[in-house]
Amino acid sequence: MLKYKEAYIQILDIPGLIRGAGEGKGRGKEVLSVARGADLLLIMTDTSRPKIFELMVGELSQAGIRINQTRPEVIIEKRSEGGLEIYTNIKQEIDKESIKEIAREYGIKNGIITLKEKLTYDRLFDAFSENRVYIPALFILNKIDQVKNYHILMHDNYVGISTEKGQGIQNLIDKIWETLQFVTVFLVHPDQNPDKSNPIVMKKGDSLSDVALKIGSDFAEGKKSAKIWGSGAKFPGQEVSLSVKVQEGMQIRFV
Repeated sequence: MLKYKEAYIQILDIPGLIRGAGEGKGRGKEVLSVARGADLLLIMTDTSRPKIFELMVGELSQAGIRINQTRPEVIIEKRSEGGLEIYTNIKQEIDKESIKEIAREYGIKNGIITLKEKLTYDRLFDAFSENRVYIPALFILNKIDQVKNYHILMHDNYVGISTEKGQGIQNLIDKIWETLQFVTVFLVHPDQNPDKSNPIVMKKGDSLSDVALKIGSDFAEGKKSAKIWGSGAKFPGQEVSLSVKVQEGMQIRFV
């Protein structure tokens, strides 16, 4: 359990992935099963083996785990009859008949398939595969204190640390918080002046309605608006609807 700002982030250390993990080697299936349920993966090796990242990503990919990718923008509307119709306003390298053939292989014989991005075959297969999960990841190189010019090994997606010397740890924690898109807001009780004594952690994109529900369904019932101070407020104590999105540092009193 890692404490950062006002939040506790649960970190689970699992055994390393080896070649053949997807086939069960080195308790690989259990490791991959845990990985599928994570909000964020920290994929770690040391400065002597940066190429091992490619192996680990490959094993995760074979298990249906897509690292640092978004779900394909493909809408599939199944129907009971009428055959398959393909719609897109983006020029595709895959012809419509091939798309229909692949859809049938996945048991989709009738329906409307709308493509909202330019697809490769891999992305198309992912769109039809229900067992795919899309998880953000950070790649961590440990033991940077043992390599004089470790910057040569660094990639844009790498985070360099030294667990022994404590180097880069705060930067890693910041990256975790940023990647998980956490924001801290502060609850203001009816008889309290606005301050930052009652923090609650939400995610970017959450609304004030989500904050109320996180406090409790009974609390949220009947709430129609809130007063806000600080971030997002045009003036102190502005009354807003619960559809307003949270911002870092926002102070909230529910009406």
